[in-house]
Formats: sequence, structure tokens, C-alpha cells
Amino acid sequence: MDIIDLLHAAPRSAALPDFEAELRAGLDSYWERARRILDKSGVTLADPGPRYFQLRHNFFSALFLLSFHRAGIGPGRRTELVAVDQCLRGMVTGCDNILDNEYKMTLDTDLPGTRFRSIMDIMVSDRILFDILLDMHERENVPLDLVRRAHAASLQALTRSGAQEASEEDGVTAVLEPERILHEIHHFKTGVLFQCVWAIPLVLEPELAPVAAPLSDALYRVGMGCQVLDDMVDLGADLSMRRHNYLASLIVHRAQDRNAAREELQDGDAQGLLERHPQARREASRQALEFLGQGLGTLLGPEGSPLVPAAIDFLARRIGAQDLLDQERQA
Repeated sequence: MDIIDLLHAAPRSAALPDFEAELRAGLDSYWERARRILDKSGVTLADPGPRYFQLRHNFFSALFLLSFHRAGIGPGRRTELVAVDQCLRGMVTGCDNILDNEYKMTLDTDLPGTRFRSIMDIMVSDRILFDILLDMHERENVPLDLVRRAHAASLQALTRSGAQEASEEDGVTAVLEPERILHEIHHFKTGVLFQCVWAIPLVLEPELAPVAAPLSDALYRVGMGCQVLDDMVDLGADLSMRRHNYLASLIVHRAQDRNAAREELQDGDAQGLLERHPQARREASRQALEFLGQGLGTLLGPEGSPLVPAAIDFLARRIGAQDLLDQERQA
């Protein structure tokens, strides 16, 4: 069984909530609000297929949901936060699509092309977020001041990550030290991005801050681990696009002849670099496994600790880094 099969059994074996049911309720809310907002716009929204609701395709959302459960947030609010997180996901994915000139779907509309579809995904997701917060005001008497602050907090949280992405748009020339890549680049690019899901809950319920802190840190570590795996898989692409890359940094700064290693990077031969610098790959693997093990261990808790290796395998396969990590584990 993989991690998804194990999580399906988790509500009985580890006192965890029924993730798939809560995810479905939150995603249903997001989609129906989108349909209402797009009504009479001339844009048609298709019905979501069964894949849209599957736990396998919403694994990060399940981790965010797990952090809310660990903090003691009730089922009703957790479902609302699933919809909130889908809004953040829609905005981040839309921005990434435009920056990377690709299209990963958030909303299934009949718009042609890709760029404006991404813009529409961003605009609709932002309006859904405001709609959710207004409903909280009307149904739960959340003060309008908190609604405004929560809506602003979502942008403030996402901007820290987006600003780092913007800094690489024109390419980079320096190969920063590995520690600087982690603490100055990936910290904002992905670590802080994974913590964004706590921005709105902490505005609405600031008393959760003490219990949320270690859970937010756990999400940060999962994000950092995934980014290191991404860097291992994307070594060639990052070199060609002149982006910061942790593995490339290890290749240069752990080499006996750094100037020669820098020249090797210019060729952009990722497979050759991996073969000639196995120590850099091993260090990147170790760092990724350390981040993921720490983060998932905290989120899953003592009773869920048997799920950690399966969760790491799932993420490695999803990112495409399983062969790199398999070599590390067998070393």
C-alpha cells in the first residue's frame, strides 16, 4: 500500500479525520462559488471530474488540513480553510503558469489559450476568497475589520515568495553557497510559501499562534524538502534558465576545483554532472530527506510515524526524484 491507501485507513488507526471527505466539501465549496461568480460572464465552467477530488491529487492540501486538525481547529472551519487554501493555490498556480509559460489547470473553463485562462484563475480565486470571508462575517459574526485584515494577509504572505521569483526573472550569474541558497532563496521561494496557509487562520484566531508555530514550521520543512528534490530533478532546466539551484551550488562549492566545476555547469549536462559529482547528489538527497522527515514527523505525530517513509516515497515519486533518493538510500 502507498501513502494514500494508508491515509484512507488513518481515521480508524491513528485518530485522524476523514481527509477525503473534508477535502471534497472544501473543494466543492470553491467550485460552486466559482460557478456563481462566473455566471453571466460569458465564461463556462465545466463540472469537476472525479480526479479533482481525489486525495492523491490534493496531497499538499491534505497536509495543510492535517496541520489545522493538529491545532484543534474544528471540522466546519477546516472545510472552509480547504476552500481558502484552494484560492491561494489558484493564485500561485496562475502566477507560475504565466511566469513559466505553461498551463496547469485550476478552473476548467472554455477559454482558449493559456495566458488569460491563468489570469482568470487568479481573479476568480481572489474573489472566491473574499466571498468566503464575507460569509464568515455574515454567518459567524467575524468582524469586518478581521475580514479586511485576513484578505490583506493572504497577499502579504504570497508576496514574500513572489518577490523571490521575480528576482530570478532575468537570470542569475552568481552561484551562491549552498547555505545561502537554502536560507536566502528557498526560504522564501518554497518554505515560506508552504506557511502561507496559516496567514488567514492566525488573523481570524490569533490565540492559535503558540500551537500553530511548530505546525507551520513543519510545513516549512516539507516545502524545503520538496524544493531540494525539485532542484535535483530540474538541474538541467535551472542551468539553462540561469536560476538558483541547490544541487548546482553543491557541485561548485563542494568541488576541489571550483572554477572547473563552474565551467562544467556551463555545459548544462545534468546527467553528466550527476555522474561526475555523486557527493553533491548524496548531500542534496540527505538534506531533502532530513527536511521531509522532520516536517512529516511533526505533522503526522507519534501515532502516524509509520506513515512518514511512505509519505516521503509518495512525494519523491510525484516530483520525479525517486531514483535519485533510491540511490542515496542504498548507499
